[in-house]
Amino acid sequence: MIRVRNLSKSFGNLAVLKNISTDIHKGEIISIIGPSGVGKSTFLRCLNLLETPTGGEIIINGIHLRDRKTNVCELRKRMGMVFQSFNLFSHLMVMENILLGPLTVLKMNRAAAFDEGMKLLTLVGLAEKADAYPDELSGGQKQRVAIARTLAMRPEIVLFDEPTSALDPAMTSEVLAVIRKLAQDGMTMMIVTHEMQFARDISTRVLYLDDGIIYEEGTPHQIFQVPQKDKTRIFIHNIKTVTFEIRSRHFDLYNLNANIETFGQKQNLVRKMIHNIQLALEELIIHKLFVKSDHPFPVTVTVGHSGKKVEIELTLTYRGKAYNPFEDEDNTEDISMVIVRKLVKQNVFSYLPGENKLQIIL
Repeated sequence: MIRVRNLSKSFGNLAVLKNISTDIHKGEIISIIGPSGVGKSTFLRCLNLLETPTGGEIIINGIHLRDRKTNVCELRKRMGMVFQSFNLFSHLMVMENILLGPLTVLKMNRAAAFDEGMKLLTLVGLAEKADAYPDELSGGQKQRVAIARTLAMRPEIVLFDEPTSALDPAMTSEVLAVIRKLAQDGMTMMIVTHEMQFARDISTRVLYLDDGIIYEEGTPHQIFQVPQKDKTRIFIHNIKTVTFEIRSRHFDLYNLNANIETFGQKQNLVRKMIHNIQLALEELIIHKLFVKSDHPFPVTVTVGHSGKKVEIELTLTYRGKAYNPFEDEDNTEDISMVIVRKLVKQNVFSYLPGENKLQIIL
């Protein structure tokens, strides 16, 4: 239905989207996830030109959206949008909000539009609120009315821009239940959401946005169970991290240990675990990397912890020839590796030309 090629968007000198390319097919339910401020909502708003892209192409059913000859209003009829702030007209009753588009844009007969509006209000569970005003509704009810209003325009695809971000948990459940019903009915949807379990359950495809690009995409299983990239995994598992960079053999070990202790205290780690992190890093960096590599610098150390687990993740990246301390033949009786092996549950090593990466679970 929609083909996006090299889409970019900048606000002044700030590049929010950088050459995004993807396809949206009929019947797909695509969840867009990622940290705050990475351009998720901007991406959605560019698709119907609520934001004007800086560059790239958006092609809807073969029609180039950015072509000057294109009737943008006609294309927008096919693409409904539900906003996080509802955007209902407070001076109009619920039914009047729903009828406004069909009567003025679609030029529908009032009786037919009213009948369809009642069906849609029944679909979202609010038929009895047809004569109420928005200010008489809860946040969840307002959002369900906003969904009914969008559906009244008979869109081919619906874009949801964080539809539950302004709602409490009970109201969130109401709205998500309606979206689940639309999914069961085969509606094509793109959803910017922070509801990870919902995205996992409902999506046919998940886009993880970061650094202004589609950093990783795949099925819910691929993204939530076996993400291929570190940033995706850190986001999905809500891993808190702290990173240090070592640029010489004369680095300040006391400062490194003090910062690890501060991080550990913030994460409510027990004293023994903090000590184990410090000990493992000291043995690996000073007694292994510095001894075996002429110039491993910069050595980057990342300490990660998820509140869902008691385990600690350590990631070391360093320059030079391929070297994994855990596979060093000289380590059989090496006291440093004896100490480290007692602390480590798992290690994974990878090598790209000139760069080593060692991931450890304590």
